[in-house]
Amino acid sequence: MNISNKLTTMRVILVPVFVFIFLYAGLGKTGDYISLVIFGVACITDYLDGYLARKNNLVTNFGKFMDPLADKLLVCSAAVCLVAVGRIEPWIVIVILAREFAISGFRLVAAGGGLVIAASMWGKSKTVVQMFMIMFLLLHFETLWWHVVEQVMIYASLILTVISMLDYIIKNRHVLKDM
Repeated sequence: MNISNKLTTMRVILVPVFVFIFLYAGLGKTGDYISLVIFGVACITDYLDGYLARKNNLVTNFGKFMDPLADKLLVCSAAVCLVAVGRIEPWIVIVILAREFAISGFRLVAAGGGLVIAASMWGKSKTVVQMFMIMFLLLHFETLWWHVVEQVMIYASLILTVISMLDYIIKNRHVLKDM
């Protein structure tokens, strides 16, 4: 297993650790900060594994499959946890989850036809904004200014989620025609 795939695997392993620490009631605000560090480390592994895979020509089928899956596990798990503590509206997380399932299914259909659908600029932007949104919501200060910033991040994430889904479907509609 190469270094890129080890980083992806580490990101998957960090997901249940993040969830446990964040939702463990005995830690309070300290749990938020520890969770933020864990989430931040996981986000850094996302950047590093892709960078190292491309730089060192270490692109593998495992990485092609597991890297986006690890991202989805990380972001979706964190989003659901944030719903559980009332920091984001459930309907917004449902839109995010629905997009992730729809695009994953779309990619599976394409893969069945021998096509690989690469991440677009919109999809990558969506992931980065979602990760920053989650970091802001993990910090969560009880001030009006911070609340406004959180809301801007939430709606920017929501808009990019919808745009990226439409982008994937429009650019790859031929996959649906071939079914």
